[in-house]
Amino acid sequence: MSGESLITASTQIEQLRAELQYHNYRYYVLDQPEIADTAYDRLYRRLVEIEQAHPELITPDSPTQRVGAKISGKFAPVTHAVPLFSLDNAFNREELDEFHARVLKLSGREQVEYAVELKIDGLAISLTYAAGLFQLGATRGDGSVGEDVSANLRTIRSLPLRLIPNAQGAVPQWLNPCGEVYLSKAAFAQLNHEQMAKGQKLFANPRNAAAGSLRQQDPAITAARKLDLFIYAGSVSEEVSLPTHSAMLAYFRELGFPTSPYVQICQSMEAVWDICQKWGQEGPELPFAIDGVVIKVNDLALQKELGFTSKFPRWAIAYKFPAEQALSRIQNITLQVGRTGAVTPVAELEPVFLAGSLVSRATLHNQEEIRRKDIMIGDVVVIQKAGEIIPEVVRSLSEKRTGQERLFEYPAVCPKCSQLLYPDANGPIIRCLNETCPGRLKGALQHFVSRNAMDIEGLGEALAEQLVEQGLVKDFADLFALSYEQIVNLERMGPKSTENLLQQLQERRLNVPLERFLFALGIRHVGKEASQLLVEHFGSLEALQLADQEAIQAIHGIGPQIAESVVQFFQSPSTVLLLQKLDGLGFCFSLPESRPREGLPLSGKSFVLTGTLSSMGRSEAAEWIEKQGGSVKGTISSKIDYVIVGDKAGSKLDKALKLGLNVLDEAAFLEFMRGTP
Repeated sequence: MSGESLITASTQIEQLRAELQYHNYRYYVLDQPEIADTAYDRLYRRLVEIEQAHPELITPDSPTQRVGAKISGKFAPVTHAVPLFSLDNAFNREELDEFHARVLKLSGREQVEYAVELKIDGLAISLTYAAGLFQLGATRGDGSVGEDVSANLRTIRSLPLRLIPNAQGAVPQWLNPCGEVYLSKAAFAQLNHEQMAKGQKLFANPRNAAAGSLRQQDPAITAARKLDLFIYAGSVSEEVSLPTHSAMLAYFRELGFPTSPYVQICQSMEAVWDICQKWGQEGPELPFAIDGVVIKVNDLALQKELGFTSKFPRWAIAYKFPAEQALSRIQNITLQVGRTGAVTPVAELEPVFLAGSLVSRATLHNQEEIRRKDIMIGDVVVIQKAGEIIPEVVRSLSEKRTGQERLFEYPAVCPKCSQLLYPDANGPIIRCLNETCPGRLKGALQHFVSRNAMDIEGLGEALAEQLVEQGLVKDFADLFALSYEQIVNLERMGPKSTENLLQQLQERRLNVPLERFLFALGIRHVGKEASQLLVEHFGSLEALQLADQEAIQAIHGIGPQIAESVVQFFQSPSTVLLLQKLDGLGFCFSLPESRPREGLPLSGKSFVLTGTLSSMGRSEAAEWIEKQGGSVKGTISSKIDYVIVGDKAGSKLDKALKLGLNVLDEAAFLEFMRGTP
């Protein structure tokens, strides 16, 4: 092959790619195609022909490379360059007004401009581009670590593999757009039609279908599902300066990304509320599913100033539409035993379609709720999805009773282990106290392997039940001693799924973050945040085991209830035995990297927080102080630099004044925050 013919082929390839990229953008992003599909197909086939003749000229950003080879094994973990926070929720006008008041108070402004956009019901993703080329795409995961689904994201036609340069031919050096992958209502209907024709299980709703499609091992399957994408946020390299969120969206659109055409700018909360009401009524008419409206401070500099709580951005909130309701009949009431021993009544319902999925079970919470709502077996009831996730019974329709209904009464013994049940001293919950109860163990196993805990895929409810019922697993340690022969013949298990499960168990045994393991243990009242605080403070499992209640309670953010629960857990003989077994299996823990404090604005300064702050929680204030390098103490002493006081500060304020310490009320603290670089 001559050098001249190779140069000619290279030039033709670049021209065809540019032309196809342009028409992709016109079709999938602007919805303004300029050529017929047949003309596009001719250009595409010509590109395929030239690339096949010159495979050395094929590059990852070519339109022909959207569908790649099958993915082998589990999706690789990806640590997000910028964490993906979830949003706080508002369910009515009053809660939106409270959000607005907090923004005004924290910013010190009299008016704030908001960008209002639809909350697409799909799967959140984070993308990475370098020098204008698509490099990586990951799911949200837990907000800090997601899964690499780059191969499947490439199949989405609206996602640009190469960015469109500006008039000067420039693209940003680095770009991190975030958005939502979704399935349109038409594509969802077509997918379920195809599933039905194949005799396969139907998807419950577009969100589940989108999530399942994006996590396929074969990108060809994902490509056939017709996923789409909207970009709604992101960060960009320093050479690009953008003043507002709306300007950022316009910039992303110019680069070739699809953004929502429904974003509106509002100067008042009254205007925001009007938009929320509009989409609450007109949302069903959209070509895609939404589950609310997102309100964001439009000024990006103000967003940065407002910052984040430990869970949410202070500059954004999601308004969730009122819960959708439906009628059904309670066919029976069964009992579910949870990992903490809580025995919860569950209504077994005549199946009904609700909020995009088929519902056949709903929680009744406890016996007091059953009495309060006057619920009987056989009743026609109103059900809704609490937070659009967990179905619950709202009320019974007693006027529809026929006389065939019957009362439900709690049994005296546990339905799973036949041990006596006992009322909880702190509430209306009935508990099974038997630590070896199969129902408790099954629930504990499901929590132990869940994504935010040990993150072991393939060990769902059905497999956990089999492992417990067949006596293969009596505690968490037994999981890591399972053999291939013990698993492979279980229902719905085969050679490949067994090998994958054993490989994951081996990986976790050799390296698991200690805070994940602590959360996975399922200690009562100890969630993800408390687990992280305990690990950061004590640094090892051994140190935590030896700690007394006073030492644990002294940690900011850990109360007496958590401290007592942790001490009781580690003193339990079953816990001691479990940890001995895990140690014998060679369990290895990794610790989070300590955060450097030197050189930060508040390095070496200590603070005490007392009283109630109206603009933020004390934990949020403590988090801000610690991020700036300061430390938060629980007691007043002469070594404290600042005491932050809210309403009902009490004796700590009196002591601080006697010692002559620097005391800041809430307004002074907010000014202090604004003045800290």
